[in-house]
Amino acid sequence: MLGGAGIILAAGPARAAEVSYATECIPPPISGLPAVQGTTKVQITAPAEAKVGDEVEVVWKTVQAASKNPDVLDLEKDTVKPTGTVKVAGAQSADLSVEGPRQNPPIPKNSPMVLPDMKAKLKLTKAGEVTLAPDKYNINVSKPLSTDTKCSPKEKAAAGATIKVTEGGGTTGGTTASGGTTTSGGTTSGGTASGGTTASGGTTASGGTTTSGGTTSTGGSTGGTTTGTTSGGATTGGTGGQTDFPGKEVAVTFACKAPGPASINSKVTVNAKKSGGSYALTVKTAKGVMNSPAPLPAGALKPSMQITVGGADKGAVTVTGAPNSGPLNTGDPVSLNDMTGTYKPGASGKSTLSPGALTIDVTLAGQKITIPCEVKGAAPVSLELDTSAQPGGASGGTGTSGGSGGSGGSAGATGGSASAAGGLAETGANDHGALRALGLIAGTAVLLGGAVFTFTPWRRLRGTR
Repeated sequence: MLGGAGIILAAGPARAAEVSYATECIPPPISGLPAVQGTTKVQITAPAEAKVGDEVEVVWKTVQAASKNPDVLDLEKDTVKPTGTVKVAGAQSADLSVEGPRQNPPIPKNSPMVLPDMKAKLKLTKAGEVTLAPDKYNINVSKPLSTDTKCSPKEKAAAGATIKVTEGGGTTGGTTASGGTTTSGGTTSGGTASGGTTASGGTTASGGTTTSGGTTSTGGSTGGTTTGTTSGGATTGGTGGQTDFPGKEVAVTFACKAPGPASINSKVTVNAKKSGGSYALTVKTAKGVMNSPAPLPAGALKPSMQITVGGADKGAVTVTGAPNSGPLNTGDPVSLNDMTGTYKPGASGKSTLSPGALTIDVTLAGQKITIPCEVKGAAPVSLELDTSAQPGGASGGTGTSGGSGGSGGSAGATGGSASAAGGLAETGANDHGALRALGLIAGTAVLLGGAVFTFTPWRRLRGTR
């Protein structure tokens, strides 16, 4: 009678037992973070009974991801998309690819990841008991960069559901998953998630100008001649007729914090042009310092640096560079634009200028990512100048004009802005169990992570120009 009325009796869903298993998650390369060890908790649901030939729906509900959103940036609504693999065993075996929609509430920094349910269709081919167990999974975040966090089980997970399959006709054609899984930045095939954007290779630009030796200039004023000398390769300039003071190219290693790389290397040159009692600084770095790990639009990446003032004078000068003028594709070499600022001496005597903290800011979709890098060891001197104290000059001052000062005082820089008041911004989570939402760099090393960019994919800053 029921059949005649067109009513079909369907078996109820199998009771979903929560399954917990140890998991290792690999953050996006741009984050520069180590692997995260955590626990994943999952509920698998499917019909308790079915017949051979039936196609049933399998649902993966993530009760707890192995890690939370790190303390890097807030994740916007509907930017997270999970994909995963369910191990099918028993009467039939297969890796079933499951996929969830890009659907999530806003996820604040340092809070649990909220993942939508993942689903797939499973065609039953043999009679008997079929077990379903959760396995690896991937979390794709689409903004501000497309990044993937890959999570794999460190132990075999128990079955989360069992389907009792009886003979009932139908074709036997293997196990299929509907709606193949494609994630931005990677493809999931046959239950194996792959993805993430990795930039490989790098570009080293050669060339550039290194000024060595001393510079001699004859002043035109009464009292005669001012002679420049060379000190440790740095140029010393007098106050006579000379106005241009080229610095020495020096090799610098920067130690970076997340989301940047562990370290980057570059050649840096500090040049000065005298204007009245002050000096206009131009700081050049090596070409092709990094590769872009992801696409970056024009204007997304902007560098700045704190130039350390030593010798007779003390302080720091903030110099900033223009953003990238054109878009960058994944893998493109990235060069930082020349950075400029103004140094106003606060003391008379021989003062030195050395590369200091480097900051790379990446802005995407309204989100700003800061990659802070500090000089490892003693900073080499690039330029030495004979200075005359100017009112409001460095000499241990506490502020820069148009920028934020670094440690040890600031040197009255104008036309530049520091990335963070009082020095480098502290970014990244102290909890190494957190996954980095980002990323980076797209760009370049952006990298930037890095970030962007350093990105490791940010390649290390090249040692030659």
